[in-house]
Amino acid sequence: MYSETDLNSAVEAGAISPEAAAAFRDHIASMRSAPIADEEHFRLLTGFNDIFVAIAAALMLVAVAWIGGEIKPWLGGIAVAALAWGLAEYFTRVRRMALPSILLLLAFVGGIAATLVGVVADNVEWLERTIGPNNEMLARQVGAAIAATVGLATAAAAWVHWRRFMVPITVAAGAAAVIGVLIALIMIAFPAAHDWAMPIVLVGGVLMFLFAMRWDMSDRERKTRRADVAFWLHLAAAPMIAHPIFQMLGVFDGAVQPGIAAIVLLLYVGFAIVALAVARRALLVSSLAYVLYAMYALLQTAGAVELGAALTALVIGSALLTLSAFWQPMRRLVVGPLGGLGDRLPPVPVREAAYA
Repeated sequence: MYSETDLNSAVEAGAISPEAAAAFRDHIASMRSAPIADEEHFRLLTGFNDIFVAIAAALMLVAVAWIGGEIKPWLGGIAVAALAWGLAEYFTRVRRMALPSILLLLAFVGGIAATLVGVVADNVEWLERTIGPNNEMLARQVGAAIAATVGLATAAAAWVHWRRFMVPITVAAGAAAVIGVLIALIMIAFPAAHDWAMPIVLVGGVLMFLFAMRWDMSDRERKTRRADVAFWLHLAAAPMIAHPIFQMLGVFDGAVQPGIAAIVLLLYVGFAIVALAVARRALLVSSLAYVLYAMYALLQTAGAVELGAALTALVIGSALLTLSAFWQPMRRLVVGPLGGLGDRLPPVPVREAAYA
């Protein structure tokens, strides 16, 4: 029920000593046969009251969005952003409730974005007359400019929210908005870049991953809020990396050829190596649907038509459970050859017995 952030807060407040906190961490690590750094802790619930408050807040947010939207398209967004900020003043700053804080952050930045989108929707006829019916290139550039403006406003809103409330997911929301702004600016400057959308998104995902690693490497043992921030950044970066790669391979465009399926499986092994090195599992989860489909296609090609889905689930499920069970020995195999770079990654216990 308590996160590393709560434990550090208790130490700072003098409720427990640093020595007691360290002993508690060591005890939990020994019980779970894994160091704290590999557990990827993040707080989603502090109790059932989190769910109760989140449901109530969601009802209020939907209501004000509906009522405001009936008056003006942009008014609903303003109402949602204002209500989300007001509720966060109590449920985030005072009560420090995890799930409602995440919901209210997303509602606030979403409300800001919806406000700008509503302004555009309110003036869509004027925009259509200005652009003209046959100027497709200008229409694309105007659309990209609007997307860049919305992204920039969303990033600014996330930064203001972070300065006030410091909810870990806020940094990921702001970073995703900044990546969106950069992509939109590229589209404006180079109209032909619309044909290269997937590679551009992939580059954005790699930048997000590197940003996540910067946060991760500043807290190798994952004992502060920085680890929570890195978790959400990795979660945002993973689909931006996995989806473009497999989309460019044409995984879902039709029947997957055995060669493409083999490449997908090899890529998943590569993702597993990266996940082991950085002790983050987001890449494995984000690319799971693709590797399941590729394995299913391979089994279909081999003649296992009726049991293809079942065998796919059995093979991939067994592989993931094996990876989880032997996470520490595999991490040692991956991190060991990295030399000095390994010293900047989450620590790996020297031997399994240290946590047995």
